[in-house]
Amino acid sequence: MQAVFRRMLLLGLISLSACTVPQKPAATGLNGTSWTLVAYRPAGAGEIRPERADQYQLQFQADGRLAAQIDCNRGSGNWQTTPADAPQGGLRLGPLGLTRMMCPPGPLSARLPADLDAIESFRLTNGQLQLDLAGNTGSYLWQRAQP
Repeated sequence: MQAVFRRMLLLGLISLSACTVPQKPAATGLNGTSWTLVAYRPAGAGEIRPERADQYQLQFQADGRLAAQIDCNRGSGNWQTTPADAPQGGLRLGPLGLTRMMCPPGPLSARLPADLDAIESFRLTNGQLQLDLAGNTGSYLWQRAQP
């Protein structure tokens, strides 16, 4: 009887410990990084640079959350890469909830929030992050934000 009780207790403890051990997020070059926008490069057109780069930032948190500052608005959402451990691959952002403050007109303040849903891939090269839009319609170039 005691042997059966010990086995049941041991199995219960093993099951309980499996439920309480936090799962480590998949490693990727984006985990825990912050980026500042350098430029938007539409396909077949000239480069567009933000008036104030410090007002365009993305932070890829290790738990899969995305924090964003787009002009005078802030927001958050989710992010996921495929494959998860590569310096390039597929990227899905969103849905992204943003505040809706009336920012001064700027060349990217309306474009970037609309384009975030259309981002389909990323590439990390020489300390820069390139986010590519679906259909090769353009890309956003980011540099690592200073801590």
